[in-house]
Amino acid sequence: MKNVTVIGAGTMGNGIAHTFAQSGFKVSLVDRSQESIDRGLGIIAKNLDRMIAKERITEADKEATLNNITSFTDLKEGVSKADLVVEAATENLGLKLQIFGDLDQFAPADCILSTNTSSISITQIAAATQRPDKVIGMHFMNPVPIMKLVEIIRGYSTSNEVTTTIMELSKQLGKTPTEVNDYPGFVANRILMPMINEAIETLFNGVAGVEEIDTVMKLGMAHPMGPLQLADFIGLDVCLSILNVMHDGFKNPKYAPCPLLVNMVMAGKKGVKSGEGFYDYSASRKAEVVSKSFQ
Repeated sequence: MKNVTVIGAGTMGNGIAHTFAQSGFKVSLVDRSQESIDRGLGIIAKNLDRMIAKERITEADKEATLNNITSFTDLKEGVSKADLVVEAATENLGLKLQIFGDLDQFAPADCILSTNTSSISITQIAAATQRPDKVIGMHFMNPVPIMKLVEIIRGYSTSNEVTTTIMELSKQLGKTPTEVNDYPGFVANRILMPMINEAIETLFNGVAGVEEIDTVMKLGMAHPMGPLQLADFIGLDVCLSILNVMHDGFKNPKYAPCPLLVNMVMAGKKGVKSGEGFYDYSASRKAEVVSKSFQ
């Protein structure tokens, strides 16, 4: 397996492309607009520069990594030679079903189709193709070049051969693959998102403020980042989407998103990506707590 196509040049997509390219794979990075691709490639270059500054790689390593990436705005062209596709588009079921239907038409017959979805059913995505045995979940963690875990999710029809191949491939990337079954939220988000949602409920109910909640979890539970700051980092819209998938999938009210989370997303306060969530990320504020009531 030498040729990998990554669909989506956003936060997760450019991180996945970076990781594969740095490990010596030929990567085709596909997005709908050249602007998105250029932004993604710029982020990869900046992250490589940080690694050079920390003496983890050399300038030659950076050049080799960037040379391993070719960009495309045409999906058919971008997947024509792929041995593996990793889809990292927006966490939207309709969009993913459309993409996988197209991938089934355009990708080589023996190509494995994977998705970086953080919560959506692999089985449902695979049903949009004529090769459900070759569809699997590869849920990377953010930031992808640094985080070691990859959740490997088998759909109902995913073959043993494909699962073994992707487990071994993940190890080649320097990752630790962990196989899980296909249920809403898988393992990571099934545990993480209710914790984040409960932190938001705690804030919403006036038990404590943003900084106090995050401090308790950082110092009391040894978390490297408090749950509210982590939610901002993940994206409040992403958190809401995952909670909705679990709530719909399990029909259990414990997964119902907090009204405060819903309101913040509707107001466009999505965390780091929008410049404001529970914290203010504008250049002048540098991640200070937003000065407003969250009740």
